[in-house]
Amino acid sequence: MIDFDQLDRLIHEKSRLAIMTLLSARGDWSFQDLKTELGMSDGNLITHMRTLVNASYVEEDCDQSGSRPRTTYKLTTTGRRAFQTHIDLLEAIVKAAKG
Repeated sequence: MIDFDQLDRLIHEKSRLAIMTLLSARGDWSFQDLKTELGMSDGNLITHMRTLVNASYVEEDCDQSGSRPRTTYKLTTTGRRAFQTHIDLLEAIVKAAKG
């Protein structure tokens, strides 16, 4: 029996699931690349990134060395573990649904 209460609500939200998927697949992403890839507004992306950073799922790094500041994000060990647990549960749900 699948325990649906184990779904991580913080990750399960559509935009945050997309962000976690991209960060899981490719190490680190710049804010601008995430924004372009996901088609999100600055405000919407910032809100979701703050939520993930506050949960310690994502780490933020701001590089001030160039002509413009560049913010990048990557999964933390805690975030990678939480994302993998979430994906494993989703796989179990799909498997159960297919019989």
